[in-house]
Amino acid sequence: MISMPPMCGIFFLKGVMTLAATRLIPMRKNKGKSIGACLHNHTSYIQNPDKTEQGELVSSYQCSPLTVDEEFLLTKRLYEQTTGRSQKSDVIAYQVRQSFKPGEVTPEEANRIGYEFAERFLKGKHAFIVATHTDRAHIHNHIIYNSTALDGTRKFKNFWLSTFAVQRLSDLICLEHQLSTIEYKPYRERQNRIVYPPKESNRDRLCGIIDTILAEKPKDFEVFLQELEQNGYEVKRGKYTAVKGKGQKRFIRFRTLGTGYGEDEIKAVLEGKAKHQPYQKEPPKEQPFQLLVVIQGKMAEGKSVGYKRWATKFNLKEMSKTLLFLQEQKISSADELRERAAAATERYHAMGDSIKAAETRLTEIAVLKTHIINYAKTRPVYDAYRKSGYSKKFLEAHREEITLHKAAKAAFDEAGLQKLPKVKELDAEFAELLTQKKAAYPDYRKARNEMQELVRAQKNVERFFAEEKDTTEKTQTR
Repeated sequence: MISMPPMCGIFFLKGVMTLAATRLIPMRKNKGKSIGACLHNHTSYIQNPDKTEQGELVSSYQCSPLTVDEEFLLTKRLYEQTTGRSQKSDVIAYQVRQSFKPGEVTPEEANRIGYEFAERFLKGKHAFIVATHTDRAHIHNHIIYNSTALDGTRKFKNFWLSTFAVQRLSDLICLEHQLSTIEYKPYRERQNRIVYPPKESNRDRLCGIIDTILAEKPKDFEVFLQELEQNGYEVKRGKYTAVKGKGQKRFIRFRTLGTGYGEDEIKAVLEGKAKHQPYQKEPPKEQPFQLLVVIQGKMAEGKSVGYKRWATKFNLKEMSKTLLFLQEQKISSADELRERAAAATERYHAMGDSIKAAETRLTEIAVLKTHIINYAKTRPVYDAYRKSGYSKKFLEAHREEITLHKAAKAAFDEAGLQKLPKVKELDAEFAELLTQKKAAYPDYRKARNEMQELVRAQKNVERFFAEEKDTTEKTQTR
């Protein structure tokens, strides 16, 4: 057996082409069976000697593969003693299945990757067991972990986005080990497991029959129409000739079939004035993520001698995160990444300038309000000071009030205020600006995070290709 620190868990990772996680699967207690019996059945199955090289491809954490079911059960009893609560949920464990592209990993490496995944996902809080199966064309892991925490104080919470979290972590670890990943598509964009041949439309079928008839070179247009009738089509002659096949509800005019199939075009072919070009329907081409393809290809070369030099200068884990980010954001080129980073930076600075402008105005209002209040309070004293003929004795007795009054008047003059605003109006403006500022902060933080992620990805990609270019140039000069 592979020696690793002792633990246990159950996830499900789908796909034979890559290491990928799709959803977290709870393992439930079967009716009529005890919890211990259910745990024994599940853990025994994944440790099948015929599938795990006689148990050599089994590793565990905080439990022994030989007694994993009993140790899981003991932890559950500890939970009952510690919390005073009994097992209410029928979920007793969780499973993850990891599949690898044939030829990409050795069984031993696959087991280590599965162990690393469970270790990073569970953070040492749950016991788990990892069994690597080699009985299929693709090597795959079975990971089972206890639903009850090791300390017996809590249970694993299957949170709302657990599937996404498992998937993302699995892809990240896959990239860190220079393994393939798949692009996860929305439900409506996914392909079915069974791919049926595309259904031929009535118009496509008609065009095919027309191609066949014209290849036989009928005498004239009337003979051409007769040939269509012999092929099961009803012909409606008139200003615009139309045909209708079996099971069709409506007639189809030749002119609606596209270039080369109009009535005049068919007649020209029959008269020898033109050559018929059969219509060829091309399947839509899927646009791959070229940038991702290039980077993943370079990282796949990582097991060469030149990789060691690159890996010492570049943080492989950071680049793996960048690749995952590019895939999630559907960024297909360096130019697109650069444009989005620039747009995000501009948007962030624009929102920042708006918030700073609001903060500046809030400060101005607060200062102006203070001056207005001080001006009103000290005005009687200053009027008395003026009536005293600006007496020095009066100034010494009321220096603070007179100083505040002068400062307020100077501020008004500097601002060019001909008429002082009302304090109530300033309070209303202050409250409105403060509300706008608080409302803008969530979007501002979001824009900042988006900008930081895009700029970080841009720098990592530029650094990646700069290193590749430098290595290539040095190799060529040798």
